[in-house]
Amino acid sequence: MEPWHLLIVAIVIIVLFGSKRLPDAARAVGKSMRILKSETKAMKEEGEGATHPAPSTPASSAQTPSAQPPAAAARPAAPDGADPAR
Repeated sequence: MEPWHLLIVAIVIIVLFGSKRLPDAARAVGKSMRILKSETKAMKEEGEGATHPAPSTPASSAQTPSAQPPAAAARPAAPDGADPAR
């Protein structure tokens, strides 16, 4: 974009919204940007707390769902709804 494109866009905005509404719109945009900044800062601070892992416990008897054998997870159901393993 060239500078005269920006000038045309600015003139169109002033004509459409009027000079009285532009300061209010600028204030609203500024307020929204401050809220967005504070929310992203809060999310970043929460994320920093979550990146420090808690002390891990040995996984001796605890099984995760991914620890199941693949055959049990991939076994198709019987057409009548009965479990073929029983």
